[in-house]
Amino acid sequence: MSLDNALWLAVFVTEAVVVGLLLYKRVWRRLPIFCVSCAWAMLSDAGIYAVMRFFTASYPTAYLTNTVVDSTMDFCVLVELAWSALRPLRASLPRGVLVMVGVLIVAVGAAIWPLSGIQGIANLSLGWRYLVHLQQTAAILRILLFLALAGCSQLLSIGWRDRELQVATGLGFYSFVSLAVEMLHTHQSIGPQYRHLHQLVVASYLCSLLYWVFSFTQKEPERREFSPQMQHLLLAVAGAARTTRVALTDAEAARTRKKSKRT
Repeated sequence: MSLDNALWLAVFVTEAVVVGLLLYKRVWRRLPIFCVSCAWAMLSDAGIYAVMRFFTASYPTAYLTNTVVDSTMDFCVLVELAWSALRPLRASLPRGVLVMVGVLIVAVGAAIWPLSGIQGIANLSLGWRYLVHLQQTAAILRILLFLALAGCSQLLSIGWRDRELQVATGLGFYSFVSLAVEMLHTHQSIGPQYRHLHQLVVASYLCSLLYWVFSFTQKEPERREFSPQMQHLLLAVAGAARTTRVALTDAEAARTRKKSKRT
């Protein structure tokens, strides 16, 4: 068996174990989108492998579709992780905070987009350039979320045994390796070393999966409450956002009334 096939088989089996643990440990109750993402990754990896082996002509289309779906799920998982990290205080926050989290992640992604294009892909078609750009932006967003959760772990009252940080750690490690490999690819020609670097990316993903297997078999501690400083900060931000939304709504209503009077 070749190294590529061995890595694929190891990844597929480990993905199946991760999905089984997510169901057994009932992680799907708190992180349903992440669970769906893992199940999709397992099924799509099997589908891509089958297409690559038996339907080679359809591989570019299948890969493109799979990458777009993966990137969409990545965004949803990032929003879910950020929202789950706020769990101790969510009951006191307005519902609009979830939308604010999503908008914030989109804004960060939009700011990253012009900076995330790695040189060396100019020879690709426009569609493939956008695809690579999308992958790089998603990888940077995953790394930033991991750094944000790890850096603010004391304020958020989370540790390495909490599911949110465990998931973010696995995503961050794999994303860091894949982004580093993409940068190396731009400075080398196609050859045996190119394939070895791709195998390194697959191996890093396998390491993340094995880390999740180890983490999800451990009992998660009770989630601690936020520090008073963090509670005041989040409530103040939520209150300011609510005030701004009400002010904008009132202003829009006033403009509508003025227009109706003129007519």
